[in-house]
Amino acid sequence: MNRLVDRFGRTGFAALASLIWALPLAAWAGSADLSPVDQTAYPWVALAIGLAMLAVWLVLLTRLRTITVTTRQRRFDLGQMSTAEKRWTLATIAFATGLIAWLNAAATVDWAPLTSAIANGKAGPTLLAAGIATFLAAMLAGVAFSWTRASAAYRKRLASLSSV
Repeated sequence: MNRLVDRFGRTGFAALASLIWALPLAAWAGSADLSPVDQTAYPWVALAIGLAMLAVWLVLLTRLRTITVTTRQRRFDLGQMSTAEKRWTLATIAFATGLIAWLNAAATVDWAPLTSAIANGKAGPTLLAAGIATFLAAMLAGVAFSWTRASAAYRKRLASLSSV
């Protein structure tokens, strides 16, 4: 744990470690949607694992203050980030969250009624599909654009520190 905190910083480690509870809870959300339909998913198992790992993550967070971290520039250290970096990183997180939401919805929806309605030439379902595709394209473009801007802001921070 000490090596990971030293490598990623406290903020980066906390964000990376949050995956230990976020992924099981996402699985729970998906299986809770599917369980009434096919009776094969066991959502309570994923929920229990996610909640247990949330408790583990909270314990990890309480121990972060006791770990010594070498002083150096880190990409995702909130104390070191410039305002532009914070803004573009937040935008990247927002677009990535929208993309994950789209993927979660796409994985848990029965697309057969929509595809058959589009095949029959109905305008409403076709517009809905176009809107869904537009949302996906906007999330992908938003992630790419905001990540590029956040990376440029990070490089600018490093360049300004090396010139001092």
